[in-house]
Amino acid sequence: VIVLGKSGTGKSVLIKCLVGLIEPDEGEIKLFGDTINGLKNEALDAVRIKTGFLFQSAALYDSMSVRENLKFPLRRSDISDEEKDKKVEAILKNVGLTEAIDKMPSELSGGMKKRVGIARAIAMNPKYLFVDEPNSGLDPKTSIVIDNLIQELTEEYKTTTIVVTHDMNSVMGIGENIIFLHEGQKWWEGSNKEIASTDNQELNDFVFASKFMQALQKNK
Repeated sequence: VIVLGKSGTGKSVLIKCLVGLIEPDEGEIKLFGDTINGLKNEALDAVRIKTGFLFQSAALYDSMSVRENLKFPLRRSDISDEEKDKKVEAILKNVGLTEAIDKMPSELSGGMKKRVGIARAIAMNPKYLFVDEPNSGLDPKTSIVIDNLIQELTEEYKTTTIVVTHDMNSVMGIGENIIFLHEGQKWWEGSNKEIASTDNQELNDFVFASKFMQALQKNK
């Protein structure tokens, strides 16, 4: 699922509400059939353990190596340290970063940090994976790599993945179901194939502006 919209329209706020990082002013949030509004930390953690979250900045712990960052969420599991190490190695292999296992975040490029962040987010085999602006700050080539990785891991781990973005390349490349937000409201919903034929003016304006900017960048 792609949550699409211009900056400031509420995309990141929406998914942060969905995992209990922000308490909504009104309404009800349900995960796995349970209402999470107002849950205390312990009860909320029991729900969150079944979800994964990639922050826009990747949010790696600077004082921890890549190995330690990935082992951090695994502290909630009952597996041995040896099994944790094996799982970390397997996940890093999946994201193509085996050689970076003992590096510190400061030694990684922006794209590598995002891949480590994704690896950490899937460490507990989440049912839902929430991804906030995965291509923010990345060049177009690296953005495609990240999009393909998200799609591959979604299929391999059989997760439902919700991606917040304003990148039309991501929408057309990996988006199966699209939700377009406008001024804090769900303004349109459909598939990426339906975008081309929609008569929703605000969505058309957004798509045209995105393609126009991409054309300008290519001509530079």
